[in-house]
Amino acid sequence: MATLMLAAAVPGALGVQSMEPQVRVLILEAESLPLAAQQQPLVLRIGDQRLALAAGEEVVLRLAEGELVLERGGGVERLQAAREIWLEPASRPAEGGDFQLKQRGYRGRLQVLVGGSGLRAINHVGLESYLPSVVGSEMPASWPQAALRAQAVAARTYALRQRKPADPFDLSATVSSQVYKGVDAETPSTREAVLSTRGQVLMYGSSLANAVFHSSSGGATENSGDLWSQQLPYLVSVPDFDQASPVQAWQQRLEPEQLQQAFAEIGGAQRIDVLSTTSTGRVRQARVSGPSGTLVVSGAQLRSRLGLRSTMVRFELVPSELAALPPLPLLPEQFEVGGFQPQVQLPLPSLLAVGRGYGHGVGMSQWGALGLAQRGQSYDQILRHYYRGTELRPYASP
Repeated sequence: MATLMLAAAVPGALGVQSMEPQVRVLILEAESLPLAAQQQPLVLRIGDQRLALAAGEEVVLRLAEGELVLERGGGVERLQAAREIWLEPASRPAEGGDFQLKQRGYRGRLQVLVGGSGLRAINHVGLESYLPSVVGSEMPASWPQAALRAQAVAARTYALRQRKPADPFDLSATVSSQVYKGVDAETPSTREAVLSTRGQVLMYGSSLANAVFHSSSGGATENSGDLWSQQLPYLVSVPDFDQASPVQAWQQRLEPEQLQQAFAEIGGAQRIDVLSTTSTGRVRQARVSGPSGTLVVSGAQLRSRLGLRSTMVRFELVPSELAALPPLPLLPEQFEVGGFQPQVQLPLPSLLAVGRGYGHGVGMSQWGALGLAQRGQSYDQILRHYYRGTELRPYASP
């Protein structure tokens, strides 16, 4: 994490920045990258070589037998020694984004790294230019400004904390970091949320807070130590206000085929018993019983294997359609000593997962932020509720 110099200021004040921080976001890993210039010319830089792309021009970078190939205007050129390529604006940035990757526009520059199995497309972009898309990708842009601003501050803090200069990129564009869909996810309201909180981050003491967030907690957020290895003093369980969330309560039917695939090592799952829970009711450990054995898994493993919305869940047996049929009549030979005993293979049952919330449950609940905003809470009050003991301060990059 890069060092940040913090100006002593009250919440809402802006720190003086000599230079906006940059973030590097992995937006795609693939064997083929369709690229295009948008509203302005671009430069494709390959070592000392410079190729100009006219506004609207399309090219394809492709990995073929470990070598990079450039497809342009119907022609194909092999770039045998290239391991890194840059796509950059030829002049000043454009309003609608600078380049396009797979029909999605992005601001800033694109770095393409060549690996043994594919190409990595990494967007280098200014932090404050990155955030309007994150806010619009993570929250409906129609939500109140208080909720959008809380999301902007949390996303800014999270992004800065994730910077890793020694690694090829800082963040991914998916839920594994925070969702980033390029300029198409920006709206006037998300740009306003970022601009009105420009430079503001959450600090705990002298360090950036780990401002994690999730969709909906199901009534109470989780202690970080009950889910992860470390209990952070500001990531403690608090009451949530996510009653309007469509996933505040949910059910998910788990069919035998899915259960067989999820627990192949024991032949599927006939029942799942919760062995222990956290103080908020999330699964710590569960026992899965199958035709060929049992398996003890953590709540996180259970959620991953079954694709559950959260670990605040219990399991019920769905009666099989076969259970409604009359019992099979006994055959005469079943009464004879040494007679043939037919083996009846009963089908595996379906299970019903009954749960609450969506996501890991730690930090800010996005639907809870909406609920608090609708109650008249400001963005700084929302942040103080979910990140206890943190302070809102401006950053200033040296």
